[in-house]
Amino acid sequence: MMYRFKLFALVLLLIGAAIFGGIQLTNSWAGKGVQQHSFKMSATPTPTSSQIVLNINRHQVTPTTNPLAHPTVVPTMLPKPKTNQVQNVENMPAVRNPLDWPFARDSIWNMPLGSNAMYVDATIGSRGFGTDIDWFIPTSSSDPLVPTYMPNGFGQGRCAGNTVQQQAQWHPEAGQPLHVPANLVIPDAITSGGIYSTPNSTSAFLEPDGKTLVNFNVTARCQPGGPLYGTWFGQSDLYGDGIAGGHGGSALSSIGGSIRTGELLNNEPIHHALKVDLWGNWLHYNATSDQGHRWPAPLADGGAPQQYKGTNPALVMGSLLALPPNVTPESLGVTSQIGKKVFQALQNYGAYVVDDTGGDYNALCVEQKADVEFKNTTGHTISQDQALSTDFNKMIAMIKVINNNAPTSIGGGGTPRVPLAPPFA
Repeated sequence: MMYRFKLFALVLLLIGAAIFGGIQLTNSWAGKGVQQHSFKMSATPTPTSSQIVLNINRHQVTPTTNPLAHPTVVPTMLPKPKTNQVQNVENMPAVRNPLDWPFARDSIWNMPLGSNAMYVDATIGSRGFGTDIDWFIPTSSSDPLVPTYMPNGFGQGRCAGNTVQQQAQWHPEAGQPLHVPANLVIPDAITSGGIYSTPNSTSAFLEPDGKTLVNFNVTARCQPGGPLYGTWFGQSDLYGDGIAGGHGGSALSSIGGSIRTGELLNNEPIHHALKVDLWGNWLHYNATSDQGHRWPAPLADGGAPQQYKGTNPALVMGSLLALPPNVTPESLGVTSQIGKKVFQALQNYGAYVVDDTGGDYNALCVEQKADVEFKNTTGHTISQDQALSTDFNKMIAMIKVINNNAPTSIGGGGTPRVPLAPPFA
């Protein structure tokens, strides 16, 4: 997805104010912000085998053949389920590995939808499909310490210069070197040769303490052993609430909600909420009320007053989307096995809106290693899977907003649809 990089200032300050504290906005920043990211490409380059990156998804989008007209929406509410019992019992593991299944059991990513959830219309008209690739990099004390610099821009040439992290003036930890695996490569954007690929490359580096996540947006490391480039989005706790992270349109988690390695290919259900990016044309903005976002998102795009053109006040950055309990894969015509996995996750946990695609399509957030695994197994990336694209469009057409999702009623409250996450191993 595509920033207009000259507009980074406000989002950086908002992150400091909303998440980390101690930063005051001044009138000199008025009117500046971030135009949120979209990217499309016409070809996919062949990566080199020497890189950790075997394949980087480029938001290959299934073209929209019959987009819906942009509606004027007055949300309508579905009745709550008549029963107050668990709706869908899963076989839950006894313990979990925080590297694969992070954050507290009452994190927004791990809390199931509840029997008191209030479902209101979302009415999302886009039918294109893509993925937004997130990076999760565990590190060790033996990994070299490297400097981290601000990216040179959102387009091609990110790995240039040595501009210190802007947030370091308020948060000294932002300017500290970071342990980075020596052979890690996170590719640059490509905006030449007929290719237009400007991925968000949202990332979370797990420090050697096994607990601290260092979050970045617009991350790049163009050669092994080189500096790391990216916009520092603060630190978070692998065992904590999992809210804060590097997604630029919402400041929500870099790895919470990402489809992880194995989750689309194994025989187990997905045990957490998902993340999605939607076109800003469907997102609502009201300068005097929501300002384009709702809990748990601490902010919206800096350019939200211009980008967000939706008329549905329930659908903003941070909204929790979910499939209602009265639909089934059969009733929607969802037929693929991976489509059914996504269906179950959307019905049991939902998906948070974390970014604006900047174009007429919807995107699932996927861990980079999961996309590589999927391509190695199937011969194509997740965004190129036509069966999933078809099924996901059917789900988006039926999806609702959980309008009473709140800190004291995550997922709407009431009896959870499935058991809570198990303790850590």
